[in-house]
Amino acid sequence: MATVRICVCGDEGVGKSSIITSLVKDVFVTTKIQPVLPQVTLPPTLGTPDNVTTIIVDTSALPHERHTLRKELRKSNVILLVYSDHYSYERVALFWMPYFRSLGVNVPVVLCANKSELQSNGTTSQVVSDEMLPVMNEFKEIDSCIRTSAKEHHNINEVFFLCQKAVTHPIAPLYDSKEAALKPAAVSALQRVFHLCDKDKDGYLNDEELLAFQLKCFEKPLGEDDLSNIKRSIQRMAPESANDRGIDERGFLLLNKIFAEKGRHETIWIILRKFHYTDSLSLKDTFLHPKFDVPQYSSAELSPTGYRFFVDLFLLFDKDNDGGLNDSELAALFAPTPGVPPSWIDSAFPSCTVRNEAGYITLQGWLAQWSMTTFEEPKTTLEYLAYLGFESSDRGGTTAALKVTKARKRRNKPGRVERNVFLCYVLGASGSGKSALLSAFLNRPFSHTYHPTIKPRSAVNSVELKGGKQCYLILEELGELEPAILENQVKLDACDLLCYTYDSSEPDSFAHIVELRKKYPKLDGLPAVYTALKADQDKTMQRCEQQPDEYTSALNMAAPLHVSATWSSISELFVHLAESATYPSTAFPKQDDEPVDRTNLYLALGAILSTTAAIMIWKKSTSS
Repeated sequence: MATVRICVCGDEGVGKSSIITSLVKDVFVTTKIQPVLPQVTLPPTLGTPDNVTTIIVDTSALPHERHTLRKELRKSNVILLVYSDHYSYERVALFWMPYFRSLGVNVPVVLCANKSELQSNGTTSQVVSDEMLPVMNEFKEIDSCIRTSAKEHHNINEVFFLCQKAVTHPIAPLYDSKEAALKPAAVSALQRVFHLCDKDKDGYLNDEELLAFQLKCFEKPLGEDDLSNIKRSIQRMAPESANDRGIDERGFLLLNKIFAEKGRHETIWIILRKFHYTDSLSLKDTFLHPKFDVPQYSSAELSPTGYRFFVDLFLLFDKDNDGGLNDSELAALFAPTPGVPPSWIDSAFPSCTVRNEAGYITLQGWLAQWSMTTFEEPKTTLEYLAYLGFESSDRGGTTAALKVTKARKRRNKPGRVERNVFLCYVLGASGSGKSALLSAFLNRPFSHTYHPTIKPRSAVNSVELKGGKQCYLILEELGELEPAILENQVKLDACDLLCYTYDSSEPDSFAHIVELRKKYPKLDGLPAVYTALKADQDKTMQRCEQQPDEYTSALNMAAPLHVSATWSSISELFVHLAESATYPSTAFPKQDDEPVDRTNLYLALGAILSTTAAIMIWKKSTSS
């Protein structure tokens, strides 16, 4: 906030104008002061909270000035409510506070007992306990209270400092004085701060972590005595929360509660703002959603820094070192976030990526999942990088964890596509084996049970290309949304490759591909690979004008690859798909001068050759 606007209110004769004049002149003015002073603007000065400009507006309580008063109250950031005697004190609770509420003015109020030089009012402690605390307990809008004397220039600077602080460091969102407890939203924010500062995730802020926390938030080191004093303060109220291991979460919350109770709530705000919290205790939108544009035909990927962050995160939370994140480890990892991203839930995470035998996501699957998320919705990745505490050494913010790939426009032009994450739509008739193909991609055992795909289903995994380079391939079957997706040009632009599949043992299966290409002519603009699935079963003639080999030959394209989800060699298909996406020109119709591969390619060639060799050996043995 750049400006704090203070509206000074109270009954006539309580000293409102005198307080303002005493502040400006730095001395009590004995001459007669005009009833209502003009607006005063104070520039930022050393010691001002957050270096704000302060505007002070004097007001009148006279009935004919009520319209101006209402207008100024609604424009204010904070109200300085002044009283000076028993009559004006009673008016605080009976008139002024209800009046503010009736106007819907929802700003903090600083209660000021002026003319403290009049000893009839009693000592400061008596005034606070007898007058101020009861009304503060009744009206939660009252942020703080103070006793002043314009005549003796007592607490004049302090009262306006309290007004500034009530706006820049409000106590209301942090602490419930009636319950004597931090408010739930403050607790939640501070728990996230503790979680991020607990670098080794042992449940304690050790001395090294506390020193790093101090430097980050306050930019000055803690002395050894300071550290000991902090621990002693906590131990007096919760002995088990501060020990040789450090301070646990309860102790950290208790420490901040002590700050709030002692009026040092600006300390809590310094901490929260360093961790990008707003006055409403939500994370700043610019922090969660920084500017990050992906041009048309380009895509977003994790940078090496981003991959390193997610690798370290995985290793840090894999407490049992079994190579997978179990449910409790995953919950602990996502503790400082709203939970698993909604898109992950929609894609049935973690079944859409690589898991170990116990069903827990592996490091390979973890990186694949974030690669897919970054490709499909980079804003989600940026949001979770913020939640999870990513910090960039070059001050680039969370966007340093991402990069934008070079735009690809002419896909049929020879050359490598400069990206490492590819999206492949798997198309084909119902029952052709698309789901089994996706399961095989994730190394899942083959299931004979058929379940039709209703919602789009994705599978993502890493693929090692020839030469050792690794990329991430997203296979997606479209389910009942297939027509809507294939008619959406944006969805087609995002796709890197089409995998047309048919059941080589079902005579009507290939006709679906032919009809699909006729219905959606824009598919011709995408590289494609034709695949005959269920090659372990008896091959049958297709009820189609052309057989698959003839059809692809007429298109000047390679013949369908014959594979089975039950064969271990199916992994070669995934390599072929990834390489076709990397070099898309190889998956378009060949030019007339290029030789066309018209052979039926079986990726289980090793198995077939072994069978042939066995037959030859048997023939030789029988002839001998």
